[in-house]
Amino acid sequence: MRADGTAPGRPAPDGQDAREQLRRCARDVVDVAEGIRAVSERTSTVLFAPALAAAARRRPRAGLAARWALLRALTNKQGLGGSAITAPRGMGHVLGAAGEVLGRENLAALVAVTSLRLRIAAVLVDHPEFVRDPGMRRLTEAVTADKDLAAVRSLRALFRDQGAQRALSGLAPLMAELLAIRALLDEDPKNDETGWALATGRELSADPVHGISAAHLAGMDKGEGAAEAVDLTDQERQVIAPKGSFLGFLRNIEMLSTDGRILLQNVRGPDGVVRYVLQAPGMAPGRPRNDSPQDFVGAWRNLFMTDSPYTRSILLALADYGIPRGADLALIGHSEGGIAVMNLAQNEEFCRTYRVTHVIAVGSPVDTKKPADPRTWVASITNQHDIVPVLDGRGAGSAFDPHPNWYEVDYTGPTHEFPLCHMLREYIEHLRTVIPEARERVDEALTPYRGPVVRTQAYQLKDRANPPEGYPFLTLPTTSLPTTAGPIDVPVRYYDSSAAHLCYPVDADTARGLLPDVTWMTPSRAARRAMAVLSLYEHRCTTIGPYTEIALSVLVDDLWRPRPYDVAADLLRRVDLRRTGRHVLSLGVTSEEARVVAQEIWGQPALRVTAEADLMGREIGVRSPDLGLTVDGRLGRGVRCPEADWILYGRRGESTIRTLVRAHGRLRLHTGAGVRLRLDTAAAEPFAGQLRRLGIDTARPRFVLTCPQFMLHRSAGAVLPR
Repeated sequence: MRADGTAPGRPAPDGQDAREQLRRCARDVVDVAEGIRAVSERTSTVLFAPALAAAARRRPRAGLAARWALLRALTNKQGLGGSAITAPRGMGHVLGAAGEVLGRENLAALVAVTSLRLRIAAVLVDHPEFVRDPGMRRLTEAVTADKDLAAVRSLRALFRDQGAQRALSGLAPLMAELLAIRALLDEDPKNDETGWALATGRELSADPVHGISAAHLAGMDKGEGAAEAVDLTDQERQVIAPKGSFLGFLRNIEMLSTDGRILLQNVRGPDGVVRYVLQAPGMAPGRPRNDSPQDFVGAWRNLFMTDSPYTRSILLALADYGIPRGADLALIGHSEGGIAVMNLAQNEEFCRTYRVTHVIAVGSPVDTKKPADPRTWVASITNQHDIVPVLDGRGAGSAFDPHPNWYEVDYTGPTHEFPLCHMLREYIEHLRTVIPEARERVDEALTPYRGPVVRTQAYQLKDRANPPEGYPFLTLPTTSLPTTAGPIDVPVRYYDSSAAHLCYPVDADTARGLLPDVTWMTPSRAARRAMAVLSLYEHRCTTIGPYTEIALSVLVDDLWRPRPYDVAADLLRRVDLRRTGRHVLSLGVTSEEARVVAQEIWGQPALRVTAEADLMGREIGVRSPDLGLTVDGRLGRGVRCPEADWILYGRRGESTIRTLVRAHGRLRLHTGAGVRLRLDTAAAEPFAGQLRRLGIDTARPRFVLTCPQFMLHRSAGAVLPR
């Protein structure tokens, strides 16, 4: 490994580094592509210039011939290609878009794709395992050949064979190039600017016609930002590094975790001067959060624009902290935090207020950004298998050099699995053991900050202008209940879920035999048939963690006064006044906390199993190896239904547990003809046995209720004396 943290490439026959040769060739080819694109822009400008249009009206024969020649040069396959018309609006843009959709090849884009393929070849010099891996080879060939269906199939096969984390990690060194090729070659003209930016290393345009527009990103903006000084716990204060050092600052960031806090410190340098250090953690996992700017939406906005709630919140924290104007300031960040601090360093007004001496980004996509002050020393440290840093378009084989005052370390660490290879603790360990020369180089640059810490203050960053997550549906009073897995807040809230309910008419006597052995619980009947429901859930964000759920239940009558057809009458009542409900016969969940809650709070016979679910599209699929169950199929269009709240029944000892479930989402009713359930011959009891006794294993559902995305909350179970 070289001193800069990169691995040496294979030597070429003439003794030169093959990887460097390929990168130089890629750079030359991109220069050609840029020249062709510039010619296209000038030709397009002339073609639609008002002066030429006026001349054509005055002298139609000569003027129309000239415009026809220019148009052919722009649209002919032997010329610049059909999508080379770059007029931002009007007929020129329409013609360019039409040429793209009709499959005309853009010469500039094709030349840029050649550069990207050279960059892929440069990556393969250091990663020959991609050539040997048949799945990676099929995917790369499909993407570079513009074969969408083959690319999707190859990617699915790759995930199925190797697992999602390993597949993502394997794709990381090639991700930027594959995305750029796909954007340049597809038929959507809106993707041209995105692909061109990835191919040439430029930032995406804010032009609303091409790529990702400023207005679109502004629409993703979640708030104006806020910062509040907060105290560290006693345990956290013991972890804070007492002296300034590179690993000390990184360990401080790791201590902060991703709960929306940043850290500001005063450090007295070896020369006695007090300097200031800002330490910013990365993105919090999971869905977008309305209480903090450190989430996916904030990271995406930070990546493409310099202004975001995160940066605005940091500015408020700096103002409150009281850093003197003109003071030396070092900015250190991980992941989204690295993007945010680099965006601050790009701000000329910010650099006039403070002297930004150092910017250090770890695991961050910042390579297309440049600080406003050319004296600022920048360090970027990335693991080649970390997918996050390649989102800026500069992968391991990128042909473009960053800011001259820039120290770049792009290394291949022993941790290849994503997201493990993106975690800060892995970077800290690698800086200690794998690339110690990089740690020493950064520490040397940070010499003015290597002294005792004299003041430390944490700030909680917030999105001031937005309501709480799930407002108003999920903003309700809660209480804590003890369980063997620890205290649980109820109602349990589900912020992002998908569901499919497969409804089967079954023999009423068989269903009665599966219910608890009490005389007063009977299945609801309709024309001598009972109704069994196989419910499939994909819970992506909940207060007890993400998990998949598979439940088998039977509709039951009122426990005290059963009436014929009471299920139909109950649909007209409020859910809290309903007498009927679904008794849960069996339940499989994929997390231990969900199993404990279902068993101890809701009285449901839960098992912990492995399962995978995809319920967000027309093609639904659920597979559980532990239950021996597979459900797949394609749904029809369906019809809209009212939101479906329901009552669930369970048993705990001699009592019945009644749980109220409220849902908020778009429910649809489908026929069940396209959905199929399969059971393995050795499928485990009791779940599979109950399915077989009900005849569900050989039947198609009568109908299916689906909700691709919804929220719900489940109350604590109420104990009934029955």
